[in-house]
Amino acid sequence: MDGMKRIRTILFWAGVALLLLSAANAEDKCLACHSQMGDKPSKMFLGDVHNKKGITCAGCHGGNSNTDEVEEAMNSKKGYLGVPSGDAISQACANCHSNASRMVKEYQSDLTRKQLELLTGSVHGKLSTTGKERIVQCTTCHNAHGIVSATNPASPVYPLNVTKTCAKCHANATFMRQYNPALSIDQMEKYRTSVHGKKNAQGDAKVAACASCHGSHDIRSVADVKSKVYATNLPATCGKCHANAGYMKEYKIPSDQVKKFTSSVHGKALLEKNDLGAPSCNDCHGNHGAVPPGVESISKVCGTCHALNADLFSASPHKKAFDTRRLPECETCHGNHEIVSAPSELLGVSSDAVCARCHSETKNTKGYAVAKSMRQLVDSLEHEELHVNALVDDAQQRGIEMGEAEFKLRDVRQSRLESRTMVHSFSGEKMKEVIDKGLGVSSVVAAEVNLAVEDFYFRRWGLGVATLIISILAGSLYLMIRRIERAQAASSDIE
Repeated sequence: MDGMKRIRTILFWAGVALLLLSAANAEDKCLACHSQMGDKPSKMFLGDVHNKKGITCAGCHGGNSNTDEVEEAMNSKKGYLGVPSGDAISQACANCHSNASRMVKEYQSDLTRKQLELLTGSVHGKLSTTGKERIVQCTTCHNAHGIVSATNPASPVYPLNVTKTCAKCHANATFMRQYNPALSIDQMEKYRTSVHGKKNAQGDAKVAACASCHGSHDIRSVADVKSKVYATNLPATCGKCHANAGYMKEYKIPSDQVKKFTSSVHGKALLEKNDLGAPSCNDCHGNHGAVPPGVESISKVCGTCHALNADLFSASPHKKAFDTRRLPECETCHGNHEIVSAPSELLGVSSDAVCARCHSETKNTKGYAVAKSMRQLVDSLEHEELHVNALVDDAQQRGIEMGEAEFKLRDVRQSRLESRTMVHSFSGEKMKEVIDKGLGVSSVVAAEVNLAVEDFYFRRWGLGVATLIISILAGSLYLMIRRIERAQAASSDIE
């Protein structure tokens, strides 16, 4: 037994010796030599994630890293590539990173996404001005030596560093002019003014940075329907954070904005009707300089689309009142994310009217009277429009051609739409001008319809009378002819 134990012990230490010898032979001789030379790449590679995974210099540069002989190590017949350039750089990375099996089995890594494939299809994957390589290579963002995980604070693509990395190109006017002269180069400066940028500068790695919205390897032009920041995709992109209650908890921000926006008049137009003219998140909050509109700026934001409404409000008596009370202008009545189509019921003094929140018979009575008057005017036009439409429909059912009347009814509808805008003037006189215009047209159309119906019945009665007269005449003529025929027959019999 003692002999067996000695044999086992010898075999164990022999195995350890072989492992140590193997480790010694597996030393990256390229790195050892360059480290003695003290060059920067070798110093950076010491902390490189690839070096820690056991990947030698030959992993990217080719050749034999197990020999001290320079000619042998850098023998092209042994696969030595030297310093890759152009697209060969990214291809060298893809040899591993696009090989899912190799990444999992050899390096126990979950980075099995096809980054090169994504990069190739991205805006950065387009040909550079040389026409020989892509605009961006892997090393452009990740560095060549000293590459660390994206979750490492030392990484150029770590959330606190990625804005500076992107700005190396995007803040360079000379460089950007080669590819897109229309693209602004102040994105980073704008970002630093945003809520996201300020918190990012304070060391908060959770807030949105460039890659959070644009993606990383698969960045596409904003005009590309597959882009994460394309108008119809943007609510979902913002919602990755803002619809996550747990993620937003520490910021004390509601997480129902996307849900509310989706059900709003803006959200339905954008997401259901695919109306790209409808606002998305960035239209109100901004892009790189995103901030919630302040009390003083909400009307300016809404006014970029609803210009006439904003102008009317600015000239209205409510402007001074809202400024005095520090009330947000448009949001006070319409809300923010869950803006719905404004029905007539919002106007007036009923319990469900917005005006009734501030105006009553005993409080702010002047506004109460104006609101009541404006609602009555709107109701009168809507009632008259319904009445005239019913007259036209009834006439058409009778077979009367009403094309011209229908055309004039457009002016009535236009007056009704104008009245919705004129509400923001909060002026009974201005509202009356618009309503009277619509009522005038509707009365003309009603008169024309009534005249057409009367003419229809006149012609119908005339046709009936004419038919009766003709029938009587025809019958009389028939009887006369019959009498003549009988008289002739009687005369022939006598002869």
